[in-house]
Amino acid sequence: MSDRITVSPEWLAEAVSTVFAAAGLSPRAASVVAESLVEADLRGTPSHGVLLVPMYVERLRKGSVSTHENAEVVVDAGAIAVLDARHALGQLTGDQAMDLAIDKARTYGIGAVTVRRAFHFGGAYRYARAAAAAGCVGIAAANTRPLMPAPGGAAAVVGNNPLAFGIPTMDGEPVLLDMALSEAALGKIRLAAQEGRAIPPTWATDAAGTPTTDAEAALAGLLLPAAGHKGYGLALVVDVLTGVLSGGGFGSGVNGLYADTATPNDCAHFFLALDVSAFGDKNAFAHRVAALTDQITSSPKAPGTERLLLPGQLEAERQAAARDTGVPLDASVLEALQKTAETLGIALGVPC
Repeated sequence: MSDRITVSPEWLAEAVSTVFAAAGLSPRAASVVAESLVEADLRGTPSHGVLLVPMYVERLRKGSVSTHENAEVVVDAGAIAVLDARHALGQLTGDQAMDLAIDKARTYGIGAVTVRRAFHFGGAYRYARAAAAAGCVGIAAANTRPLMPAPGGAAAVVGNNPLAFGIPTMDGEPVLLDMALSEAALGKIRLAAQEGRAIPPTWATDAAGTPTTDAEAALAGLLLPAAGHKGYGLALVVDVLTGVLSGGGFGSGVNGLYADTATPNDCAHFFLALDVSAFGDKNAFAHRVAALTDQITSSPKAPGTERLLLPGQLEAERQAAARDTGVPLDASVLEALQKTAETLGIALGVPC
């Protein structure tokens, strides 16, 4: 099998949906989760894509992820709500939570929903984009197990917590910022170690907490937050908005996705929607956003720069192109998907 393979998004979504249905999800739930993972690969973010399927299925089989499709509403008070996900797949309860935040924003101008006893929800952009599509400014965040130290620290105390913002625009494609809060992804450090390359000293520490350029030493150490104390502070705030505010897991109470797949992840989520029309004319808002983005994209470029991009623009372009050319996957990801299907007693057939 070659190192890379391209498959049609339709075949891949059907294959992944079939796997989740065999693992106990309803056809609707299986389709929602499959669509989310395939879209991440289409957008060029494979860390949130189909490679997660074996881990998701293992957790379903071991019971640390439930087959519930809806979170339980624990608090519903005006513009806010608190949900208990009951360890359901995060895409299902994430969609539910942001839909609820949007509904509240249409009534109150703002809607805020926290979710406890949650599980990995894929790309945070999914929920911020849903808010933008509904005419709202959207924010989505999650906490993870601690992976980064406080400035000067030698122990992991805050997670590499994802944070996403969605802003509606005139042409329908939102400004979409989706970021984790480490300086560099762990995958980049693993790749540098495999290739014997040094890494910048701002990426990670060694096991003693000292910043290092040795990728191998970094794998035994800690990720460093983006922009130092600023990224650390943002990660801490996200932990408060998600785990602390919801009454769910926070800090060391959040478990690793791969650490013990029989133990619930117990992360938490936060969703916010601001109804643009509650602040003034939505068309005027759209024109003001367009004026701002035009100022940015038409500004002078540094030598060697072809164009200036808005947050989320490159990923949206990748997704549009991949729908025609196919989803690029590492062969190992497809092989793992097929092996997972076999453990469930199904055969996916030849990819197309």
